[in-house]
Amino acid sequence: MALSQLAERYRVDLTGLQAACEANYARLMRLLPGMREQAALRQPMLGQPMLGQPMLGQPVLGQPVLRRLALSAGDTTLAVLALRVTEAGPYTSTVEVREEPGLAWLPAPRLEVRVYHDARMAEVTGAEHCRRLHPRYAYPNPAMHQPDEKIQLNLFLGEWLSHYLRCGHLAENPVDRSVVRR
Repeated sequence: MALSQLAERYRVDLTGLQAACEANYARLMRLLPGMREQAALRQPMLGQPMLGQPMLGQPVLGQPVLRRLALSAGDTTLAVLALRVTEAGPYTSTVEVREEPGLAWLPAPRLEVRVYHDARMAEVTGAEHCRRLHPRYAYPNPAMHQPDEKIQLNLFLGEWLSHYLRCGHLAENPVDRSVVRR
């Protein structure tokens, strides 16, 4: 029997993915605490938009849907993480998580995260290189995705958010560290 036949096929670790998504939801809710309430207030009755409210799926105008967190060393800002709610509904929201460009030579990561309020999960659904992520990929593949690319991106999101929760502060007010260290 050939060695390649003995190698086990990659299997999605659904329990690990769900745990990562639940932890990411908790982190996002600490960084965007009013996101769920804001989405519930925007829910139109009987499928009709409320007067003065945008249609579901449109950015919320005039609402605090953007939060910027910074990492600093003294007076120098090293990096800025921007969280922007791009869609808001009663049960799901979509958040764009990106690092604002600081260094021209360093590409700024960007993730699209689908937040499921009813399940209390936040899952990475897209990244700058891929609009839609599959649970697993055959390897090798033309785009050179790793077999477990989806779980890797969800774990990366968790580490990214945790780092800003531990070390970051609001970018609008560099001395206000109350949002992130509770």
